Amino acid sequence: MSTAPGHTSPQTTAQNINVEAIQRLATQRQSLLDQLARVIVGQRQVIDHVLLTIFCGGHALIVGVPGLAKTLLIRSLARALNLTFSRIQFTPDLMPADITGTEIIQEGASDSKRHLEFLPGPIFANLVLADEINRTPPKTQAAMLQVMQEREVTVGNTTHALQMPFHEFATQNPIEMEGTYVLPEAQADRFMFCIQIRYPSPAEESLVVRNTTGVEVAELKPVLQAREITEIQKLVRAIPISDEVLSYAIRLVNHTRPETATAPSYVKEFVRWGASPRASQFLVLGAKACAATSGRLCADYEGVRSVAREVLRHRVLTNFNARAQKVGVEEIIEKVLADVKPTNGLGTSAPRAGLVSRLSAASS
Repeated sequence: MSTAPGHTSPQTTAQNINVEAIQRLATQRQSLLDQLARVIVGQRQVIDHVLLTIFCGGHALIVGVPGLAKTLLIRSLARALNLTFSRIQFTPDLMPADITGTEIIQEGASDSKRHLEFLPGPIFANLVLADEINRTPPKTQAAMLQVMQEREVTVGNTTHALQMPFHEFATQNPIEMEGTYVLPEAQADRFMFCIQIRYPSPAEESLVVRNTTGVEVAELKPVLQAREITEIQKLVRAIPISDEVLSYAIRLVNHTRPETATAPSYVKEFVRWGASPRASQFLVLGAKACAATSGRLCADYEGVRSVAREVLRHRVLTNFNARAQKVGVEEIIEKVLADVKPTNGLGTSAPRAGLVSRLSAASS
């Protein structure tokens, strides 16, 4: 099969993929799901996106009301992956040095000369939970920017590299806004996913209560090691993607930008800022990870669609007009997913009709 110059065909590049590693990853993912199911009831979609975050080498923002096991999920994940875990409770008086660490004056053991010694902060762990990250001022939140992007910390004149793999999972409480600070756009954009965790069903809640009010404590067994996680992240990046699927991801992102010529009328009317190029990158990475964990040898349209809501919901910023007419980000994303079609018409799963029809009426 011939291809145009610059066109990447999954049929021609998939030959370089380690098929055995792909099959092994699917088995490892199921083992992780089995281990996490010992302590987390339900929330399958949330767990899937948390695992995709790990496999892509990214970070995630988890939004949900208190008591939905956000902390328990990440702590349990660290045990199942045999990674070091650190939890940072973000408060208004938290300082940047409380996160990154600081230099202290120490006297030498062999002489009386004093010297500076770096004392690492809680950020030096494989999995870091930034609990209620929006409860600390922007100055302290900014301490996370270099950590999230560069995987390193600069204190004084010295830069300290973090141990790989490194992932940050931050939580936010959507119902208690008093005493909180809006997460800066530059920091929010560094999170691959914004994952919403919702209330369990009555049957799931019954099982939660039963499991947590007894005497038995579930023990988790490690499924992966740090080195294996790093190899999985390399494997995910090696998954091929066709030009058509890549173009579809970019068109989705471009449709959220009101300043572009191709932006639909409802985006121009209700959106203040659209998604950044990081959204395109994370859509592609997410689609590759979906393919790898499902045993497929190339990314597809449905993989892009399956992560689109988590990638876009914290990157599309609405304007005053949207707030006045009570048009939410979720509605805008659903309309974009309904309007932007794959090139060959595949992977067009049905959008959430109620949200799309309401938005269409609001913009008409």
